[in-house]
Amino acid sequence: MRRTERHHLKENELVHTIEATRAFIETRQRQITGVVVGLIVIALVVAGVVLYRQQSQSKGQELLAEAMVALNARVVPAGVGEAGDLPAAASLGATGTFATEEAKLTAAVPKLKAAADAYPDTTAGITARYHLAGALAALSKHQDAIQAYDEVVRRAGTNTLYGRMARLGKADTQARAGQLDAAIAAWKDMTAANTSDLPVDAILMELGRAYMQKGNTEEAKKTYTQLVDQHPDSPYTPEARTALENLKS
Repeated sequence: MRRTERHHLKENELVHTIEATRAFIETRQRQITGVVVGLIVIALVVAGVVLYRQQSQSKGQELLAEAMVALNARVVPAGVGEAGDLPAAASLGATGTFATEEAKLTAAVPKLKAAADAYPDTTAGITARYHLAGALAALSKHQDAIQAYDEVVRRAGTNTLYGRMARLGKADTQARAGQLDAAIAAWKDMTAANTSDLPVDAILMELGRAYMQKGNTEEAKKTYTQLVDQHPDSPYTPEARTALENLKS
């Protein structure tokens, strides 16, 4: 008898729960429908964003690949070649080859810029802009190159691989443009960071050369000495030692 009573009690509890749930849904049907619709809309938006990013990455990679074909093309000077070789590209106007490095870079720049501007915040866009800056620097378009390097840092971030490489590229470009004070300030800032993510020995070497170019032999001595003492196994150390000996003599 007790089992039967307990069974009836459980049935009554189940019926009560079902009725309570039904009443709750009926009284709040509009709110529940709104929540469901809202969740569906959010899911669709998220899916759309993911799909757009995937498509952007894919198209950006295609543009980058096209630009890199030009950037990495062969340079075959006119009239140069041995028996059995293909005639010079400049003579034939062959696709993918150029008569000079300048011609190659000039052809690559608009393609790199197009890839960088199309999807500027994607990995492909940042990569394209970094190579664009390097090409502009090689063409002695220093100010344009500096601006491109700054844009890489802004979009990639200072603590990323491309951000760090762009800072190095900018300082090197500033030195080539005769902006030695700006280059020295940038290199000193990077060496003071004391991070393994930067080639400190190479930076010290460039810093020492910049001081020498400015005629500041005392700072050059300090910089070369720091390089020799802190990086004895660096490939730049022999050059730094030689520079120190020349300064002492």
